[in-house]
Amino acid sequence: MEIEIYADVVCPWCWIGKRRLEQALASYDGEVTVTYRPFQLDPTPVTEPKPLIEALGAKFGGRDKAEGMATHVTQVARGAGIEMHFDRAIAANTFEAHRLIRFAAERGRSAELVERLYRAHFADGIDIGSTDALVTLAAEVGLDEAEAREYLASNLGRREVAADLTAAHQLGVSSVPTFVFAGKYAVTGAQEPETLLAALREVAEREAAA
Repeated sequence: MEIEIYADVVCPWCWIGKRRLEQALASYDGEVTVTYRPFQLDPTPVTEPKPLIEALGAKFGGRDKAEGMATHVTQVARGAGIEMHFDRAIAANTFEAHRLIRFAAERGRSAELVERLYRAHFADGIDIGSTDALVTLAAEVGLDEAEAREYLASNLGRREVAADLTAAHQLGVSSVPTFVFAGKYAVTGAQEPETLLAALREVAEREAAA
C-alpha cells in the first residue's frame, strides 16, 4: 500500500503525525511505501531570518498566544517522543526544502532528510530556508554535498514542486498533515497511532475485497 503524506517541514503537527504513523506502522504487518508530498503553510517569502515565535505572534494575535500554542504542541510532541524548542526556531519559507526532499527521494533518502529537516527547524534552531544549511543537512543524511548544492543552485525540481503544490490544493488538501492511503482514502490531522493503524487495516481490507 502506498501512503502519501502531505506535509510541511515547518508544521509541528506534521512531525508529530509522521512519528505517530511510524508507531502505527510498527504494529502493521502489511507492505507499505511512504511518499512525501509537499505543502506550504505559508508560501510568503521570508526576506530575512527571524524568530519563529515572533512570526507566529504576528500571525496569530500576539506573542502570548504564540507562546501558549508552542507550549501546548511541545507537550503533545513530547508524548510522541519528540523534543521541540520553539525558542530556537527560525521562520523559513520551505519551497527550497521541498525541492531538496525531491532530490533526496530520487536517491532513496527522503525519509531521513524529512526527519532531519523537522529536527533542524524545531529542535536545533537551524534556518532551513538557507541554502548553506540545506546542503549541510543533506550531507548529514548521506547525500552528496556538492551534488545537493548544484541541484539547489539550478532550476531542477522547481516546476515539479510547484506542480505538486498546485495539485495538493486541487485535491482539496487544506490542512496538514494529510495521509492518503492507496490513493483513495484521506485521513487528516496528527491522529493517534491507534487511529492510523485502524485506518491502515480498514483500507487494506477494502483493497483486498475490491
